[in-house]
Order: sequence, then structure tokens, then C-alpha cells
Amino acid sequence: MDAFRLDPTLERDTVFVCAMPRCDVLLMDDARFVWLILVPRLPGLTELFDLEPGDQSAVMREAAIAARTLKSLTGAEKINIGALGNIVRQLHIHIVARKESDAAWPGPVWGFGAREPYVPRFREGMRLKLAEALGAPG
Repeated sequence: MDAFRLDPTLERDTVFVCAMPRCDVLLMDDARFVWLILVPRLPGLTELFDLEPGDQSAVMREAAIAARTLKSLTGAEKINIGALGNIVRQLHIHIVARKESDAAWPGPVWGFGAREPYVPRFREGMRLKLAEALGAPG
């Protein structure tokens, strides 16, 4: 069996936050939105239905925990969750905190304008805050 490897695009566009039991939690490096990406640490997955039933349940629980945490931490009015995979085929779940004041509201964030990377110290502060809120060591 192949070993799990993070897709190069996800590796380039995100920063690692923490590991949950089944998924790695990544922060999208786009200061316009607080945007997490969960990636199940299993090789060769492209669709949610590629997961075994027990893993499906565990991944969805982790997504719910991450979404609830993100909403609480950001005061978001809405949390968007999606597993698109049209550009990056590796199974990954987007969890995006949305507010009416954000740059893409009310449309989707996917494909909206150009990514605006965080200032490194703000990105690290956000990463640590998220890791702590998710109960993981920084």
C-alpha cells in the first residue's frame, strides 16, 4: 500500500495546524478568509465514498468539531463546508468561516480573486489559536 502524502498544491497553499485522529488540519494561507482544510491521512482517496464506513463517520465527526470550533473562534455567521476536488484530486474538506463583510459574500470563496497570503506573524498567531482551540499542542 502506498504511503500517505499531502498533495503539493495543498502543501504550498496551506500551513499545518494540528493532527486529529483521522485528519490533518491545515489553514489556507489566505488572509481574506479563515479557512481550514481537513485531509484524511489515507493514501489514494479522491471521494468521500472512497473511505470505509467507519472512517467516513470519523472524518465527518472531525469536520463537525473543526467547523464548530471555527464558528466559535471567529464569530462567523455561516460555516461553508465542501469537498470539491476539481483542481486538487486528493480528498480534502474545506471548512470556511463566512461573514457578510467578507470579500466574497454571499458567493463562494472557491475561485474568488487571488489568494492573499497572511503576514507570517499573523498566520502563526492564527495557527496557534486554532491548534489550541482544537485541543492540540502548538
